Amino acid sequence: MTSGPTFGVAFGGGGARGLAHIHAIEALDELGIRPVAIAGSSIGAIMGAGMASGMTGKDIHDYARSILGRRAEVASRMWRARPGTIAEAMESGIRVSQFNVERILKAFLPDAIPETFAELKIPLKVTATDYFGHKLAVFEDGDLHSALAASAAIPAVFRPVTRDGRVLIDGGIYNPVPFDLIEKDADIVIAIDVVGAPSEAERRHPTTVDLMYGATQLMMQSIIANKLRQCPPDILIRPAVSKYRVLDFLKIETLMAETVEIKDELKRAVEKAVAEHGGKRGKKVV
Repeated sequence: MTSGPTFGVAFGGGGARGLAHIHAIEALDELGIRPVAIAGSSIGAIMGAGMASGMTGKDIHDYARSILGRRAEVASRMWRARPGTIAEAMESGIRVSQFNVERILKAFLPDAIPETFAELKIPLKVTATDYFGHKLAVFEDGDLHSALAASAAIPAVFRPVTRDGRVLIDGGIYNPVPFDLIEKDADIVIAIDVVGAPSEAERRHPTTVDLMYGATQLMMQSIIANKLRQCPPDILIRPAVSKYRVLDFLKIETLMAETVEIKDELKRAVEKAVAEHGGKRGKKVV
């Protein structure tokens, strides 16, 4: 980018569907755009933290493929994230269906993501849902890893995260694509929505889990639709990710191949937004 408008990026939640965020980061890298503000929910918070820490889209892509592209590596890291002691396994009762998201992230996050928000190179806002407070929680300072864990604590998959006396779960519950958090921080706000919707492939035989996640998707899309009526972002990108389930991380190769077109879509949208915002001053993408 030459001198011109500033950019903010909001990465939405969606579990494995959020791997498509990598294409958006790569596209911005190729345009020479360094956001001045980033916000993220759930997997979007993790991707946003990678970008805010200074990782390029290629860095994130290579790292994700090096792990998720190999079942043995995923299994090894999951084993590393197991409870360290019997006491830890029994903490707060037996939770056979709930993984400790903080241990999972510790095993999977790249070393480039620092411990605190203060160490990031780009300001980042991370969402979580304050379960008993019945409201959105937004983190932008202090410990980064616990904020990311809270944001990614998908109900029924991961146990909640306790921080500052609050019980926190998935940030996407209250704010699936948090573009509103940075609307005043940048001239042009980009939102990447990877929530998806129930897929036609599940029409005949949706399982109980499919129905649970599908209902959550519909709820999140309702929230997004309401937000779009109130304060739409300048650019909204929606990769075709509905066919993928929230935990389909091992399908990284096919998911990335089937969503690669959003790179060009985002580039065209950025060029149009820049022209509309600063064309009268002769500023453009080069």
